[in-house]
Amino acid sequence: MQEACYTCRRRHVQCDRTGTLCRKCEKAGLKCLDKRPIRWVQGVAIRGGMRGRSHQNDLVSASPVSTLDFRSEASGKLLERLTESASSELVPTFPPGGISVPLKDEPNSKLDPSAQYYLNYYNDRICQLFIVYDSENNPFRSLIPLALSDSVLLDAVLALAARHRANFEQPFSTSGTIVSAVSPDANREALRFKHRAIQGLSKSIGAGSSYRDTTVASVFLLVFLDLLESGCDRWNYHLEGAKTLMALTPHHDPGRTVERIRRFIIKQIHLIEALGATFVRPDLLSKSSSVEESSNLLEDVVEESFLGCPEFILTAVQYFSLQRDLIASNDSASQSSVQDIASVLDAIRDFDCRTWASALPQESVAHDVDDLTRLARAYQLGGILYGQRVVDAAEEGKTNQETATSELINVINSLQDTNLLKCTLWPITVAGLECQAQPQRELLIQALEKFWQDTKCLNVTNAANILQDYWRKVDGNPNVANDWIFEIGRSSHDWLLI
Repeated sequence: MQEACYTCRRRHVQCDRTGTLCRKCEKAGLKCLDKRPIRWVQGVAIRGGMRGRSHQNDLVSASPVSTLDFRSEASGKLLERLTESASSELVPTFPPGGISVPLKDEPNSKLDPSAQYYLNYYNDRICQLFIVYDSENNPFRSLIPLALSDSVLLDAVLALAARHRANFEQPFSTSGTIVSAVSPDANREALRFKHRAIQGLSKSIGAGSSYRDTTVASVFLLVFLDLLESGCDRWNYHLEGAKTLMALTPHHDPGRTVERIRRFIIKQIHLIEALGATFVRPDLLSKSSSVEESSNLLEDVVEESFLGCPEFILTAVQYFSLQRDLIASNDSASQSSVQDIASVLDAIRDFDCRTWASALPQESVAHDVDDLTRLARAYQLGGILYGQRVVDAAEEGKTNQETATSELINVINSLQDTNLLKCTLWPITVAGLECQAQPQRELLIQALEKFWQDTKCLNVTNAANILQDYWRKVDGNPNVANDWIFEIGRSSHDWLLI
């Protein structure tokens, strides 16, 4: 290479001119261009007031991937700042254990630099954020080839990446309000991709009753986008929409990869509705089952799991929520139902976490059995605390759970130096709603702050605010201390704290 490449000149960095792909571009994950590329845009004008406008509905992206244009003057400037911060290691890096899979040039090369940046960001960071262990079989990463041929799914993927990138500038706050430190340009990019994804979904769903698996995957990703945005009030609509579309999507032989993605989505929907039902109004979620009764679908595989909660405990927690809703509607429970709840609770207590962790199939990455045992124990203890409060509600009693709460907090603290803390927001929240000692509360807030640093999901800061509001209420009125299984659902919002 005789002169500096166009990409480095555009970024205002010194090119090392090492070859057809300079090291600066390779490190930043950018395409190394020797000259300014030709840019195709939609619309009647390339600049001015009509820039990007068309005679058709410009809110819906119906173009093939090869003609998508994600750039504007603002996003072009944003891209320069994003790539500069990436090269200076301002963008968060995840704990060891993840993998980086190079994206193929075609049709990826047809994306403009801004979309390319966010797609690489999704590949490198988002895919390992929402999975217990990153691997070559990561279902989130398997969505990338499908997204490159489906503009709606692509917009959903880019919205996730852009929102996470925007959240990186947001500080952890427990003041009860979100302290905005997000740059307007970064926030605008995230909102634009989300807007395009929702408008595209609206058009796809309105077109007919036959839906593709990519449509289901797009709705599914919006649940995770809500975790990044707030974890409040929208996720349940996306969840119910994904369940409905899953039932309406023709079940043919789509190929091994798409079939794996479909099974993954079904299992994670089951996980989200099982844990999500614990902090919402009674009967908010539909009672239709998202899980097909088959042993291979219910099998625990941590490389294909969002949180790593054992399926046995998930099913028990979901049962407790159903019984809580019945108690809330009838204000009483029969003796037989109380015995049934107690029987499920005993089964959770008898669950062997180490045996479960040791028996997990190891597909492509080595598991740390001790870490997975502690993760399962966190969910086991959270399930015990939750189940006991449902029994108490049925029997109108108040069981002292200080021992189990203290053990759960100790388990959570032991996971702070691992990559698995990102899987424990639900147990952290349950522990917080149970604990009454100030030192324990401070430890949980510290765990949430570490959780925020690892994930940048805004539902974490909301969880901290919920706990602090609840602690103030409990300290002022000790009589409500054990009523949290109903109290959280009576708030003005429906929370997804996972």
